[in-house]
Amino acid sequence: MKNYKLDIKKIDDGALTDILENSNFKKFRKSQIKTWLFKKNVNSFEEMTNLSKELKKFLSKKFDINSLDIISKSKSCDGTNKYLFRLHQGNEIEGVLIPSNNRVTACVSSQAGCSLDCSFCATGKLELKKNLDFYEIYEQIFVLNKESHKIYNKKLNNIVYMGMGEPLLNYKNVVQSIRLACCPNEGLGISPKRITISTSGISKMINKLAHENLRCNLALSLHSADDEIRSSLMKINDSNNVESLSKSLKYFYEQTKIRPTIEYTLLKGVNDKVSDANKLASFCKNFPTKINIIEYNKIDSGLFEKSTPSNTETFINHIKRKNIPITYRISKGKDIKAACGQLINEDQ
Repeated sequence: MKNYKLDIKKIDDGALTDILENSNFKKFRKSQIKTWLFKKNVNSFEEMTNLSKELKKFLSKKFDINSLDIISKSKSCDGTNKYLFRLHQGNEIEGVLIPSNNRVTACVSSQAGCSLDCSFCATGKLELKKNLDFYEIYEQIFVLNKESHKIYNKKLNNIVYMGMGEPLLNYKNVVQSIRLACCPNEGLGISPKRITISTSGISKMINKLAHENLRCNLALSLHSADDEIRSSLMKINDSNNVESLSKSLKYFYEQTKIRPTIEYTLLKGVNDKVSDANKLASFCKNFPTKINIIEYNKIDSGLFEKSTPSNTETFINHIKRKNIPITYRISKGKDIKAACGQLINEDQ
């Protein structure tokens, strides 16, 4: 029978300390091992130069070090870079580096595939294969930060959990990956203010997130403040309607004092009328917020078109007259299918 080894990156601090002490190794070795695994992201125990030969031999017999592999890279004409990663079980995910105004943003995935089936999103058409382990999410950040240094000669400025999957449906691993990314000793020491969780809206999980003391940002993919329209676009609205999301975002703000962002993709003839703008403005009056209008990126289903320039301008100006902060985001990486809603891994 094959002797399967444990994945050392999955072992929590207490369990790893117990394993070491029960085998007559000092407990401070736990921190050294974690630093090598996550801060330095080594792929073998032999690279852990401050460990004894005896300890490295012990670890090699008992544990594996599983890591992401970069399968391919694609570069857009606008400087965006998309990465196809393979997990050690064989599933594949995508991550993106987006340069803008002397900043670099990393977009990372939280699941392999997605279960939500939003009608305007190619990623949502994929079958959900698995929730990523916390370290698989964290390693995307680590690798993309390294790539950012290499390509743009600068570290990551922002991280958005906006790639494949719904972050709040992989709650525990997402939270753990953020804590690790922000840890100065064992992780990358990234400020939580530079991290954003983007969710399609699971009310009870937003309420739970309000008590995590993560201090990171939250963005809600709303796309309509009308339940009938939103349900036609996003099936999740049937169980997490507009009213419940409004209450959850208000609660999140009250508990954290962090202003959530409302993401809204303008679709021609669907959600881009003045009446839609009025409903969005009413939704946003319940708590301090800002709106991010997102350019629609066409997918293969061809069901939608982006709003006309005239309707877009009218919509934005209407919101501005309500004294609600609003910005318009032009999508990057469309030519390599790296823009919002386009991550699909065409080999799947």
